[in-house]
Amino acid sequence: MSGHATYVPKSRIAKWFESRLPIVGLVHSSFVSFPVPRNLNYFWTFGAILIAMLMSQIVTGIWLAMHYDPSAGNAFNSVEHIMRDVNYGWLLRYMHANGASMFFVAVYIHMFRALYYGSYKAPREVLYILGVIIYLLMMATAFLGYTLPWGQMSFWGATVITNILAAIPIVGDTIQSLLWGGYSVGNPTINRFFSLHYLLPFMILGVVVLHVWALHVTGQNNPTGIPIKTGKDAVPFTPYATIKDVFATVVFFVFFAYWIFYQPNYLGHADNYIPANASVTPAHIVPEWYFLPFYAILRAVPDKLGGVILMFSAVIILAFAPWLDTSRVRSSNYRPIYRQFFWLFVAVTVLLGWLGSKPPEGGYVIASQICTAYYFAHFLIVMPLVGLFETPTAMPGSILESVTGPHPQYGGSGMPAGAAAAPSSKG
Repeated sequence: MSGHATYVPKSRIAKWFESRLPIVGLVHSSFVSFPVPRNLNYFWTFGAILIAMLMSQIVTGIWLAMHYDPSAGNAFNSVEHIMRDVNYGWLLRYMHANGASMFFVAVYIHMFRALYYGSYKAPREVLYILGVIIYLLMMATAFLGYTLPWGQMSFWGATVITNILAAIPIVGDTIQSLLWGGYSVGNPTINRFFSLHYLLPFMILGVVVLHVWALHVTGQNNPTGIPIKTGKDAVPFTPYATIKDVFATVVFFVFFAYWIFYQPNYLGHADNYIPANASVTPAHIVPEWYFLPFYAILRAVPDKLGGVILMFSAVIILAFAPWLDTSRVRSSNYRPIYRQFFWLFVAVTVLLGWLGSKPPEGGYVIASQICTAYYFAHFLIVMPLVGLFETPTAMPGSILESVTGPHPQYGGSGMPAGAAAAPSSKG
């Protein structure tokens, strides 16, 4: 990316420090003078929102850990102690519990934006794969955190998921035994889950640093998918993108506050307010809402091992999108056929989430199987074939042109009248 301003320290102390640890110059070049496309919309603010949510989860999690007792006999009571006796404990817990849901709301919007605008295409493959790794770490962290209150749904959710892992050939039983720390879900299990739940957010933070680093190497994508060609296509990150990010984050936190103060238990399950009981199974065991599409895929296959393979494949296949998509155009704004398939994919994913909340019987299972088939067909059939046969619509000649419209002496393609049209932007 061109256009980086060089930070020049003015005072003697600043010059001395910069010559030994140029951290101020790094921050300046990365978050002040860094050029960003001038046509970014508010879907590009969810990266900043996710960083704010990660910080919120880490801070509230550390405070909750000071009062939480990771033992099968005291975990449930320690959560009640936090809610009733610790100063603002109710607020910290509701922020942390609902923060997980808000985190996934933001990350799903972030992911669908990347898929719609082709942000996974070259040269951003590593940036995108790091995002998929972050998502996998988020899923592991959220599952472990869901088990810690040690209510009925926590206990039985842990039991069901760890039993599923046992279906993995050769290593499944070993993984299950390591997680259990014994012959069943019990006191060693919750100790291990708490330890891992505390560790993983810091691993996420480390991968986020790599994700942001990769972003600053390749530069940001934009709604047109056209790279920055001249200085007029870009604006400095600060104040233009900074103000937009701050505004969007404030609006998102107002939305977040609604759930904390008005609907704090809506996204949870009532059974989790009953202490864990190994002799009483809940009528309907379901994970948190953000896992429901993958839970529906798991149950769509009668074979236990087959369901586990499909469930993990549904996430891992996301990492192969840069090579499965054969189109030379990034943005779906200029792909009329693929755009219809994309919104069908979104609808199928939402439908899978609804089916995951229903009992695994009758028509729900059949619908899950149909939706699962399309989920994988979207990546394995639609992406490769549509990219080969689709004719993209006319694209602007530059990012600036997409904002201001074509120059009077240029045609719709952004080239002088009479000149040959340029080929579509490469992926």
